Amino acid sequence: MASTSRPNPLEEDDDAEEEVQHFDDFTLASSWERFISDIEATCRQWLADGPKNLVEKGAVAVEDSKNLFKVKYDLKNVAKSYCMEFYFQIDNNGSQQAGIGNWNSNSHDLQLCFGVKDFLLIAPQSASGVLLDSPESSKLLSSVAIALSNCASLWPAFVPVHDPSRKAYIGIQNMGTVFTRRFEADRINSQVPVKLMHLEGLYELFVSKFVYSGVDFSMHNFKVHFMMRLTYQTFPYEEDEENDMDELMGDKTDTAEHYGSESRNKLHWDDDCPWSEWYSAEDPLRGFELVVTCADKTVENTLEMAELENASPHEAEKWILHPILSPYLGDPSHGNRIDFSSQLLCVVEALDMSFTAQFMEDFVSGENPGSENLKTSVVIPPPTVLDRVIKDLFHEGSKLPDFTKGEHRLSRALKAAPLESLFTQFCLHSLWFGNCNIRAIASLWIEFVREVRWCWEESQPLPKMPVDGSIDLSTCLIYQKLHLLAICIEKKREMNEEFLDCIGSEDSSDASVSVEEHQKVDKRRNTSSEADLQRKRDSSIAEDTSNRLRFERKTESTNSVNQSPTHAIRRGSAGPAGTMMLLKSHQRLHAPFTQDPPLMTEDMHEERLQAVEAFGDSLNVPGQLEKDILLSDMSAFKAANPDAVFEDFIRWHSPGDWDSSEPEAAEPSGGSITEGSKDKWPPRGRLSQRMSDQGNLWRKSWNDAPALPADDQKPLLDPNREGEKILHYLETVRPHQLLEQMVCTAFRGSADTLNQTNFGDMKQMTSKLEQLYLITKSTLGALQRNNLPDRAETIKDLRRLCVVFEHVEKLVTVAASLHRKFLDASRLAQVIFSDFYGIYVPLMGINSNDEENKSRTEMEVGRQEVTPRERQVVSNLFSPPSANQSWRKVLSMGNLLNGHEPILREIIFSTGDDVNNGIHYAAAADVAATSDRRREEIETHRMYVSGTSNDLRVALSVTSCD
Repeated sequence: MASTSRPNPLEEDDDAEEEVQHFDDFTLASSWERFISDIEATCRQWLADGPKNLVEKGAVAVEDSKNLFKVKYDLKNVAKSYCMEFYFQIDNNGSQQAGIGNWNSNSHDLQLCFGVKDFLLIAPQSASGVLLDSPESSKLLSSVAIALSNCASLWPAFVPVHDPSRKAYIGIQNMGTVFTRRFEADRINSQVPVKLMHLEGLYELFVSKFVYSGVDFSMHNFKVHFMMRLTYQTFPYEEDEENDMDELMGDKTDTAEHYGSESRNKLHWDDDCPWSEWYSAEDPLRGFELVVTCADKTVENTLEMAELENASPHEAEKWILHPILSPYLGDPSHGNRIDFSSQLLCVVEALDMSFTAQFMEDFVSGENPGSENLKTSVVIPPPTVLDRVIKDLFHEGSKLPDFTKGEHRLSRALKAAPLESLFTQFCLHSLWFGNCNIRAIASLWIEFVREVRWCWEESQPLPKMPVDGSIDLSTCLIYQKLHLLAICIEKKREMNEEFLDCIGSEDSSDASVSVEEHQKVDKRRNTSSEADLQRKRDSSIAEDTSNRLRFERKTESTNSVNQSPTHAIRRGSAGPAGTMMLLKSHQRLHAPFTQDPPLMTEDMHEERLQAVEAFGDSLNVPGQLEKDILLSDMSAFKAANPDAVFEDFIRWHSPGDWDSSEPEAAEPSGGSITEGSKDKWPPRGRLSQRMSDQGNLWRKSWNDAPALPADDQKPLLDPNREGEKILHYLETVRPHQLLEQMVCTAFRGSADTLNQTNFGDMKQMTSKLEQLYLITKSTLGALQRNNLPDRAETIKDLRRLCVVFEHVEKLVTVAASLHRKFLDASRLAQVIFSDFYGIYVPLMGINSNDEENKSRTEMEVGRQEVTPRERQVVSNLFSPPSANQSWRKVLSMGNLLNGHEPILREIIFSTGDDVNNGIHYAAAADVAATSDRRREEIETHRMYVSGTSNDLRVALSVTSCD
């Protein structure tokens, strides 16, 4: 039997695959067909991926748009290359958006012109990026339309044409099997016809696109859907100030040199801000952009368009405000900024140089080895500027300032001087004196000390310094010295006045002196020098005090205990000390008036502590150091209690050294001693072991102390000696010690000045200023030590602190500017500042460096909607144009806002048709997506118009049934 073999099916499949692999498609023979196929394949791939996957695969976000992305693909047709870009929008969740609004501020230019959402853009890869050949553009657009039709895509496609400055496009969109939408846009850069500057002419232009040319528009009504958006912009505030300045100074050219700067400050935006005394800051808000959106309307004739052109912007449906920030906020290297932070950096550099000299005079005299290099690199301001600064420091008013002004609750944590004090004012003046270089600071300090010495020698009050109170050891040493010097000057003046009064009373009481002798004495007084008067006063006081002490010692020795208490004279008593009784007499113990302890600065306290550590208790140094104070208190106590004994003084002065069995506070506090209280006298108790020791310093001092009230005692503080010591310190202070205190005081003074700024209820600024004080305290802590542990690292930290200070200073100026401009619309100020704060704060930080600063770009805050109640406040920002700005005004387009015409007017005309019976194959959803109005209508004509009287752009889209 013959057998038959059956073919293997696997082998047949392999043969079939080989045939497919070697199949030649002769329908793609031409390059044009291959070009269409390439476009189609790319579009199919994008459709299959979807928006979410495209983003994951590296779609690029479009600049100035939050939700718009694009992908691109390079195409090549024969010898020419093209770039095809696909633009699509997604929401924050990654899903594709359903549509796009007509006035979306984040829209792409083509989206706004033609009202589309996702689209393709094909342009040649050339320098111009446009197609100058009309047949080529039509062929390219047809190729894209065929490719999109083959893959069933409804994306519109656009091709740029003509000159790039015209921003001209042509486009096409397949809306199904019935409708096709064509696009065309062009622009007129100059010489816009007058008719097209007004709404009537634009209305007629749109109507002419769908009616016969022979129809008289004025005799017929055509219903057209109308939308309009107007954009206004304020003039730059700096320019306004310059124009106002020109008008103000027009008739005052003869006094411009004297009053120019003062008038300038009066017109500047920050005239009433606390830093305006030192510098004028650039307004961080360069201006405002206001976008006014009118309500959608249906118009029928040109008369209605004329009424809309004359309508006030206040009648519009929506106002959107956009602040325009100054470029220097985002880029510190922009321009030559002058503010606290820049000058603080200069004083830090001066601190770094101060270690190279022994005295401040070395930086000016030329004896310092490095002074020759300083002379060539830095300059000292002329003497006239120096005199003006010294006059401002010493001769501008004598009223004592409020030293708590501008003080933050954390200000005292910085070891510096109060803001309104003399030394702080000197430091702040130094910031602007000769750009705060070390030579300028040295020359200013030398003249400053000379003026202080003049006040001392002439017994003139030291300005901007308190003349009483205790020395605040939490302040810097120089402020403590100046405070003590001011007190010494005041005591010196009082002593001079008492001496002169004493001389006058003696002269008036001497009846035997003739008139001629009086004249001689007066003449001799007038011609005597200050030194002679000083010696006479000192010798007289010393002699009088010595005689009094000898008299009191004699009286003390003669008035023994045996003398009757009734004959003793009580002097300098401040009143009974509670119910305490004297031990040896049945009398109340009186508390005396005592001298205040001698005022001491921080270094004086340190000297005493060093003496204690050096000598210890072996030589009884602590008792010797306190002996003057102890003798004074004992003398005053003896004068107030003539019958007192040493134990009485201990009970009053040092209760801890008196051991009593019963507390004396339990005794009755009656005004007089009654018979019933006699059994409680004498008080019970005894001295402590310390006070009972033989040779006790206190008992020896008690025996030596005379009975003198505080007013008759020698002052514990010698103003002449202490004053000269202070002046010697100021004249010989080491440069680095001076600069260290200046740096601390300058930072605190600058921070306290910014703290005075009125920025309303902006809690972010309150928190940020508090952080600045904490960072400043931490950084400046190294300067409060006698020796810097690491000089280079400390200087580096101070430079970082200047960067932080710069950021906070910018925040303060923005907050102040917003608060001033929106006094009656605080909500807007807070919303705008919060937006800016959220953008700017990430740029702040101690670790910022120059490279990061240079790479920063201009900052932009979001747009804020203006409520109807806030519109008047916003309208006031647009001050009427001045006479010098009137040259900008051209033929007005209407819709003026306080004399400002729109910098951009955007209009959308549209008309539709009922196509319920005409849609056969197109999906209803597709029609709805291309129409912004009712489902039963489709937008047949749409025209977008934007521009001004000198610039006009028109974009037209027409839907037709092909």
